[in-house]
Amino acid sequence: MSPILRGALIAVAAFGLYSTHDVVVKLLGRHYTSFQIIFFSGLLSFPVVSLLLLSDKTDGTLVPRHPWWSLARSLTGVATGAMGFYAFSVLPMAQCYAMLFATPLVITLLSIPMLGEKVGLHRGLAVMAGLTGVLIVLRPGAEPLSLGHLAGLGAAVMGALSAIIIRKIGKDERSVVLMMYPMLVSVLSMALVMPFVYRPMPVEHLALNGVVAVLGMCGAFLLILAYRAAPAVIVAPMQYSQILWAVFYGWLLFSEEIDRWTAVGAGVIIASGIYIVLREGKVSKNRPVLENRSRLDVGTLPRTGLWARRFRQREG
Repeated sequence: MSPILRGALIAVAAFGLYSTHDVVVKLLGRHYTSFQIIFFSGLLSFPVVSLLLLSDKTDGTLVPRHPWWSLARSLTGVATGAMGFYAFSVLPMAQCYAMLFATPLVITLLSIPMLGEKVGLHRGLAVMAGLTGVLIVLRPGAEPLSLGHLAGLGAAVMGALSAIIIRKIGKDERSVVLMMYPMLVSVLSMALVMPFVYRPMPVEHLALNGVVAVLGMCGAFLLILAYRAAPAVIVAPMQYSQILWAVFYGWLLFSEEIDRWTAVGAGVIIASGIYIVLREGKVSKNRPVLENRSRLDVGTLPRTGLWARRFRQREG
């Protein structure tokens, strides 16, 4: 098997685990707020990730060189997780993914003022087409927009902003700093909210929060292997395979059916996203979309790109 095919297949498996992760979030969302789910899944994943962080032998302190940008990135991670998890709990999975697939489009737009990236005619038209796809999915005026739709769009915007901040400060900050602060802010901020939203959890639901943490870490690990085996222009578009998982899980577990307009809009968004990824692989220096190596940056787990950098440091 060629490395490129192996990388693509590993990426499909990784995003399959991420989709299963989202199924568990949706199941838990029937009973608990997104704040409580993030708190417990983050708390249960913290020991494993802490061991990874403690193994960092590189020189330096834990004081961020860009404290305000680090804080902003941490807060956007918290917002992304809270809104994304809520959207999954109240909307059909296919609709959630269709909106979250707009993240690369927003990254491309934000890269202009924040990274000095030049977006030419081709990518500009692709972004416009993708945003049109979002409107097709939402159908404003024809269908009522719910809080879940707004949360899904908000998660896409916050996730894009978080990715851009990583690209802006990532070369200056240590990996351990970029990993640790979002996790601490996420868990601590959710802990502050707990007295107002907490509902007692039976053991089986607490175990499901552990499953969320394990699936997230396993998906991230597989994605690192995928990027090691194949170029980003091959691996990155594999995220769109999640729409297939969404249709399957939605039908199997939640009696969901993808409607015609959601399918059409998702198709437009996916096509534009793939075009942007392929285009940036040829012409972009900053490659903000290709460097966005994870999906939702919820703060409870390090971004895949940071994990990869950390492993390269250990190998070096």
